[in-house]
Amino acid sequence: MNILSDKSGLSTSVVRPIYLDHHSTTPVDGRVAELMVRVMTEKFGNPANRSHYYGQEAADLVEEARIEIGGLVDADAGSVILLRSATAAADAVISRLAANRSRDRPLRVASTTVEHAAILDALAKLERDGRVVVQWLPVDGMARIDMAVLRDELSKGCDLVCVMAANNEVGTIYPIEEIARIARSANVPLLVDGTQAAGHIPLRVREWDITYLLMAAHKLYGPKGAAALIVHGDNLPALLEIEKAEGTPNVPAIAGFAEACRLCRSGMPDEFVRVGRLRDRLEELLVGKIDGLTVNGDRSNRMANNLHVSIDGVPNEAVVARLSHSVALSTGAACRWGTDEPSHVLRAMGLPDRLVEGALRLGLGRQTTVGDVELAAELIAAAVQDTRRAIAEKLDDR
Repeated sequence: MNILSDKSGLSTSVVRPIYLDHHSTTPVDGRVAELMVRVMTEKFGNPANRSHYYGQEAADLVEEARIEIGGLVDADAGSVILLRSATAAADAVISRLAANRSRDRPLRVASTTVEHAAILDALAKLERDGRVVVQWLPVDGMARIDMAVLRDELSKGCDLVCVMAANNEVGTIYPIEEIARIARSANVPLLVDGTQAAGHIPLRVREWDITYLLMAAHKLYGPKGAAALIVHGDNLPALLEIEKAEGTPNVPAIAGFAEACRLCRSGMPDEFVRVGRLRDRLEELLVGKIDGLTVNGDRSNRMANNLHVSIDGVPNEAVVARLSHSVALSTGAACRWGTDEPSHVLRAMGLPDRLVEGALRLGLGRQTTVGDVELAAELIAAAVQDTRRAIAEKLDDR
């Protein structure tokens, strides 16, 4: 057993760092990995070639996967487009809707200011090209949307509204059923980024009439490199070409995605309660141990696995660095490689600089235990104390 020690001198007997970064990615469930190995070694055919048994077997697996993936979010199997990433899916939807627009009649998109970078980057690219005009929907200090503002923006004329199901940083859950009803009454298609929410909270494509829904396997204990775009309504045929352009389907990843969806579907309610209790315990411990700690987001309506905090006067990067070998957590979304820009979500929420710079995102998961939570609280508190001591010593040296 390895003995890990952080820079504060606090030592603990742990085999590996405690993983509290489930919003970035989730570990592949062992049952999913086992199935994927069987598919790779036993059902290895190319589904594009149905002229023999192996190809047909693989093709059947893909079609069965559509049923399971769609079933998790109340969608028909035929509406499931299988892709390699939710980022690619978001870009494909927005780009295709804007493709035939002229610069004197661009696509009018209403989007919240706290969307994932996949949405924001796609909009920014097309906005620079003059193909999109964005009507920004502001959020309050808890990252909540004002429904009256949404109604007002849609009444002015809009071609698409983009809203995430749950915020990938502070965990705020959005009222997608109500938003879908507002969009439908205004005859505006709705694009929902469900990557942080699918498999964790209920999403109902058919019942709520969600036009487009994004999902990613690696956010719900499946493999990386597998995602889905759910298309409900008349826009499916034009988007099916996106899947064909992907080339040979990654059948093991698709099968793993489906199995992950099946497992989430069967255990979702109980897991939400269990993880929520662990999150509340972690929050209680951190609030008690760390002075100047603020909990961000909507504490009455957030993802059960999310705890987002800010520690006044303590740079988050210094804390994360001290915890790199004992607790895995993050300063924000892992959506842009190689950037250390301040969180656009916290900026949109109006948080002051000192809280933005002291922000930490903790994401619990299926394998998180009470012991993990209690030990992590000790380690995080010690890292904060050590950082504060280092800052004070630096100031004394001046």
